Amino acid sequence: MTAYLSRRFLAFVLSACALVAPLRAADAPSGQEQQIRQLWQLLDYVAVDYPGAVANGKVTSEVEYQEMREFSDSALSQSKVLPPHASRAQLVGLAEQLREAVQQKAPAERVAALAQQASGLLLTAYPIPVAPRVAPDLVQGQRLYQAQCATCHGATGAGDGPAAKQLEPEPIDFTDKERARARSVLALYQVTSQGVEGTSMPSFNALPEQDRWALAFYVGTLSFDAGAKERGATLMQQDAKARAALPDLASLTTATETALAQRLGAQAADVLAFARSQPQAIAGTQATGIPLAREQMRASLKAFEAGNGTEATRLALSAYLDGFEPLEAALESRNKDLLVDVERNMQLYRAAIAAKQANAVATKARELDLLFSRVEDELSAGRVDATTSFVAALTILLREGVEALLIVVAMIAFLRKANQAQALRYVHGGWIAALAAGGVTWGIATYVVGISGASREVTEGLSSLFAAAVLLSVGLWMHQKSSAGRWQAYLRDKLSAAMTRRSAWALFLLAFVAVYREVFETVLFFSALAADGHSSALLAGLAVGLVLLAIIAAIFLRTSARMPIGKFFSLSSILVAVLAVVLAGKGISGLQEAGWLTATPVGGLRVPALGIYPTLQTTAAQLTVLLAALCGFSLNVLQNRKQIRLSP
Repeated sequence: MTAYLSRRFLAFVLSACALVAPLRAADAPSGQEQQIRQLWQLLDYVAVDYPGAVANGKVTSEVEYQEMREFSDSALSQSKVLPPHASRAQLVGLAEQLREAVQQKAPAERVAALAQQASGLLLTAYPIPVAPRVAPDLVQGQRLYQAQCATCHGATGAGDGPAAKQLEPEPIDFTDKERARARSVLALYQVTSQGVEGTSMPSFNALPEQDRWALAFYVGTLSFDAGAKERGATLMQQDAKARAALPDLASLTTATETALAQRLGAQAADVLAFARSQPQAIAGTQATGIPLAREQMRASLKAFEAGNGTEATRLALSAYLDGFEPLEAALESRNKDLLVDVERNMQLYRAAIAAKQANAVATKARELDLLFSRVEDELSAGRVDATTSFVAALTILLREGVEALLIVVAMIAFLRKANQAQALRYVHGGWIAALAAGGVTWGIATYVVGISGASREVTEGLSSLFAAAVLLSVGLWMHQKSSAGRWQAYLRDKLSAAMTRRSAWALFLLAFVAVYREVFETVLFFSALAADGHSSALLAGLAVGLVLLAIIAAIFLRTSARMPIGKFFSLSSILVAVLAVVLAGKGISGLQEAGWLTATPVGGLRVPALGIYPTLQTTAAQLTVLLAALCGFSLNVLQNRKQIRLSP
């Protein structure tokens, strides 16, 4: 059986890779994103470095001026080949004006204004991620700067490092206030990630993304003194206008002092000095929960009205996954019907975007806003009582744990029946490793990076489909052997020898995946519940849930030990086939919520515990798996009857 499982596992992995590659490519076309990032970088580079090439209508550095001409030419040519969009013609027009301004040696203010206007329009028309998921650590940024950058740029960023004199062109002076006024953190991040061709500035893309953001933020503070940071802290505390100018990390990473001065005047430098040195203060003001869901829905509707359906869908998914879904556990224990209404209307909203039905999009957006108000009222201003925390914790643990428990216990029972006790350590190692990985996941989600809702759903969706495929194949195999009624001979001939290392590790992997997919979601839901306090009630729910799971495991193992081997495998084959149907529905639903697959709502029941969701795709997937199981079972019966007739 284990060798059979290994072959099926390998076949599934290969087929899954073949399926996932095009899905992932469709979800995030990296080539287009890279194209937009490069164009943005060209525009930003011209805005920042043009003053070093031209002053008072005269070229002050022929090398830099030729570079500015080349970059402005490239920006125009790249803008012309952008994907179709209502704003593309305007963007091309700005790029033409920019190139003409550079050729005419126009004032630096004019060139910077055109370049920044074009880059702002570019990000509006073709949105790409422009900020870190969580506030970066500037202590880490300083450490990286001293290790990686100080040799060239100097200890204080003045471009006077030990290696600076041997470099051509010379390293950038990050303390130059004039150039720094036009430089954004996003520009520094881009250069850090990609390097600068034709210079000694290398790419640091090998560094983790969060480290590159930390380095960019730190470098972005080098032109400010301590006094500016202190004055900025006071302004951010006392001046609502200053706070409104930088509402989130995205606005902070794209802000330049020059652009911010149009709103804040002379205070722009101080506000930016504080915000860049204390990005956690900006991140802490970002919306969460229902406010975040509303914010993303408004942005989604605005993107749809601007003709950007892709961005509208992305923002709608973020509204659900990052804003609403963390509240599901608490809401489900209070008002399950309201939870179903929100989920269904979110699907209908995304479907209307895909169908380009403007009236339906607007209508569903209004209905969702009313539903969000009901959710806020239901959750009593976002707080839940201790009883609700206990019930939510217990419900989540039982809901997520029973499936994994049944799979692992079935594996243990089978190996005991087959006298393969030496293989048990691989199964135990798999679920123990999954629990350990869950602890690491909790630490990462809490202290290192934020795990987006889409990432969560993709992980659970793919692991569910993997488990469903393996369980279906195992269920059919078990049914075939149970129908033959020849277990003793099979065990003697096939399983008496020690298991191969490959087949044993296949069992380890199945146990790991079965448990980790449940632990992953449980950890993230518990993290959301922990924000409401009531840690004692949360721990109590966890403890009671673990006791109940242990009782279920003991009953299952005790029952299976007393059951005749043929009957055991017959019933187990049905059980794992049912679990395969359940996981198929959950897997498709997870990929729908992540935006990897479309969702076509249909009338019907919604029973998440059984993987039943009212969409055409989830229903079709479950019916397909169910039909495959029934056909396989029927074929087994026919083959075994034929085998009995032919037996002497």
